[in-house]
Amino acid sequence: MARTARGTAALEHARELLVQAQSVEQLRQAQAVVLPLDYGLSLQQTAQIIGHSVTWTCRLRNRFLAGQVVGDSSLPSRGGRRNQHMTEQQEREFLAPFLDRARTGGILVVGQVKAELEAMLGHSIALSTLYKLLHRHGWRKLAPDKRHPQSDQQAQEAWKKNSPNNLPRSRRIGQGKAQSS
Repeated sequence: MARTARGTAALEHARELLVQAQSVEQLRQAQAVVLPLDYGLSLQQTAQIIGHSVTWTCRLRNRFLAGQVVGDSSLPSRGGRRNQHMTEQQEREFLAPFLDRARTGGILVVGQVKAELEAMLGHSIALSTLYKLLHRHGWRKLAPDKRHPQSDQQAQEAWKKNSPNNLPRSRRIGQGKAQSS
């Protein structure tokens, strides 16, 4: 036999929210509480009706029963900078000389910026972290690299010297016939 749904104390508040809901998510949260209590539906049936997974339906119910209504702005929303190394102002001050130099025709060398940032922070950082930092402050790479970073100029020159003659295909075919006769 299945357990009876808990939350009868919050049932009246959930019914009020059904009428006063200002968003679809608030309506679904109220339905996640009302449907099992008033109509005896299981959590699976309730999830199917409101169009969410069972896990999310359970989460909506538990949050409502804990006093957290979706979208009532009592809780901070997700997002934000949780793992920041510096504040935005400190980032601006750190990047100012590099970006000023780049705006006046200089080149912003990411390796140099990374080395100075690591020295300032006292630990190493991923290159992607630095690119995200630069992106946050409006920097973008305007020109492509002139050569591949792993290219070997000496190997390229040696290949050019030792490669077959660059004659057109028709002449190479013609030479082969003349030599075989």
